[in-house]
Amino acid sequence: MTRRGLLIILSSPSGAGKSTLARRLMAWDSTMQFSISATTRAPRPGEEDGREYYFRSRAEFEAMIEAGEMLEHAEVFGNLYGSPKAPVAEATARGTDVIFDIDWQGGQQIRNSSLSEDVISIFLLPPSIAELENRLRTRAQDSDEVIAGRMQKSRDEISHWAEYDYCLVNRDIDTTEADLISILTAERLRRTRQPALVPFVRDLNAEFEERST
Repeated sequence: MTRRGLLIILSSPSGAGKSTLARRLMAWDSTMQFSISATTRAPRPGEEDGREYYFRSRAEFEAMIEAGEMLEHAEVFGNLYGSPKAPVAEATARGTDVIFDIDWQGGQQIRNSSLSEDVISIFLLPPSIAELENRLRTRAQDSDEVIAGRMQKSRDEISHWAEYDYCLVNRDIDTTEADLISILTAERLRRTRQPALVPFVRDLNAEFEERST
């Protein structure tokens, strides 16, 4: 292993492109993995435990929270959702980057967790509110009522942009993808994320000593 893996937090209001960009990052580097959440909701047809979600009972999920085994968690429409710490810690320890497609609240919890030193947080902004609404309508997946709710929630989400390490305006998906790749390439090369540098520099100093004798 030449470096520790990163916890890559991608957040944005719905429709700003984070899911598409997360998929593109994983296509760019197939060694990355997407964080699998745990949930108390029942599996849907075709879903498998450990693939789409880790399916747990409420008692099991609450026990994981109590034991400090969750990086982040929240209750949504009566079900608990969250990111188990163990698989993420194992991945980063072997040098694998893990992508989180989560909101600002989940990102805040992860940034305050025991794995905070490996976190890189990126917020994606739409080029305009009008374009954000247009993208939601173009998807043709939601009713007008649902879209209105998403737009209302977007204002609160955007208000947290300054809490992130990086903030990109997603005017063009290809340009934003290139910017994300540049960010990750630079972050991977940080001195503090390259443990192999310490023995390497030690060997360089040993060479100096050999040359001076």
